[in-house]
Amino acid sequence: MILAPLAGADRYLALHPLFARAFAFLRETDLLALAPGTHPVQDEQIFAIVEACAGRTRAEAKLECHRRYIDIQLVLDGVDEMGWRPLAECVAPATAYDAARDIRFFNDAPSSWIATPPGSFCLFFPDDAHAPLVSAGMIRKLVLKVAL
Repeated sequence: MILAPLAGADRYLALHPLFARAFAFLRETDLLALAPGTHPVQDEQIFAIVEACAGRTRAEAKLECHRRYIDIQLVLDGVDEMGWRPLAECVAPATAYDAARDIRFFNDAPSSWIATPPGSFCLFFPDDAHAPLVSAGMIRKLVLKVAL
């Protein structure tokens, strides 16, 4: 898991061959003009999901993980207090893995919480269980899905 401002994203480009394209999209696109929903970026290798919703409580948030995609979750407005726990420490699955949606949920509690302000992103790899969209207010964010 990585927390960083978008301005410092270049230091992570070497971690994955698609990160240069992914971060270029985040820098060069008018993200606030994107409507909520899914937006293609590069075939099925990179796509964006724009979310605009009221935050939920820590108790309502479930840890989730993905097998086929890395998440780059960039907060655009509001603060997203994302929960995190190493996937290896998750012992209470809430669902089976859904391959069509590339997601699995857990009943485990996050071991830490990351208050992510506008202009910053959390980068979650497949071994990072995360519980997003936690806030007392509204959140607008973009989740960039990057294929492994």
